[in-house]
Amino acid sequence: MDTRELAAHGPVIPVIVVDRVDDAVPLARALVAGGVKVLEVTLRTPAALAAIAAMVREVPGAIVGAGTVRTAEDARAARDAGAAFAVSPGYTAALGAACRGIGLPLLPGVATASEVMAAQDEGLSFLKFFPAVAAGGVPMLKSLAGPFPDVLFCPTGGITRESAPQFLALPNVSVCGGSWLTPADAIRAGDWDRVRRLAAEAAALPRPAA
Repeated sequence: MDTRELAAHGPVIPVIVVDRVDDAVPLARALVAGGVKVLEVTLRTPAALAAIAAMVREVPGAIVGAGTVRTAEDARAARDAGAAFAVSPGYTAALGAACRGIGLPLLPGVATASEVMAAQDEGLSFLKFFPAVAAGGVPMLKSLAGPFPDVLFCPTGGITRESAPQFLALPNVSVCGGSWLTPADAIRAGDWDRVRRLAAEAAALPRPAA
């Protein structure tokens, strides 16, 4: 799979933190029911890998990836859990080589022009802009469009339901990442209907031009 294909399934990729494995399947089902198929489960909790495996096994239609992939070991563990893709907060040549070696598509994080060039040297042209708001937000992405017309971005970090349309309107943005679809309090309460509604709202956002 080419990671650019992820944008074809909707304008927002939820950034998901799962603390309890039992929440994984109902959470994924709620997101898919709301029209959000691509799910990024961050490797920030002990439950993450088991959550990915459960989603892959039990939620038809979900395209489940692993986020916060930082090392070759993370990449292998994500692949073994069934992840269809990996997302990293930054990029190193070692991580890129590890993902290529096991056939795990990677969406790497960048925040500067130098990092974009380093990723391009490795053959990557669809990149996560992270942390999007802290790293300059919409103005920074507009600035990067000039020297990098052949690069598409998935801005992630600090984006909200209200600000997402501003990012999605940019010609070099194909999809954005956000955690607002899966609020921690809704997950703790098992309020899957709220998650479904938030997913439906995100799926209905204006699609990016690219």
